[in-house]
Amino acid sequence: MIRVLSANDSISDQVFLLFDVNNSLEVLFKYCKGIKQVILESGFEISKEMVIQLDEQDATNFYAEHSSKIFFTDLIRYMTSGPVLVMILEKEDAVAHWRDLIGPTDAGKAKITHPHSIRAICGKDLEKNCIHGSDSHQSAEREIAFFFKEAPSDEAVRKHDEL
Repeated sequence: MIRVLSANDSISDQVFLLFDVNNSLEVLFKYCKGIKQVILESGFEISKEMVIQLDEQDATNFYAEHSSKIFFTDLIRYMTSGPVLVMILEKEDAVAHWRDLIGPTDAGKAKITHPHSIRAICGKDLEKNCIHGSDSHQSAEREIAFFFKEAPSDEAVRKHDEL
């Protein structure tokens, strides 16, 4: 399963991506090759990328605003279950283009309403939808800073986006 975080940085039109696979690096790279092709064919440029393994503390910190929700434990387990590829993509009006490319949050619905979207192709359901799309420039700044240790603006730190 692949998971992506995305949003548009107001200065350079960047999108942040987080791919996670519940298996091995071999499975991750198999998925990523196809996803990277879709990303590049859609006009995005990959400016940074790295493979990491989230530990429970990092995942808990990243999703802290969801800690009181019923799905939190499953989310943390899912996000720490395999290697993660994080990327920063660039494109003009990146948020709108990325959200269109990934499709609706619920992969089941995406398969019906947006059958060519990334979530329709890779996702399983609402929880394991394979892609997360940040909803604002501020979210992108915060998410990029979390993984690439770049300082976000004060406004970006205050709000997290949808799953």
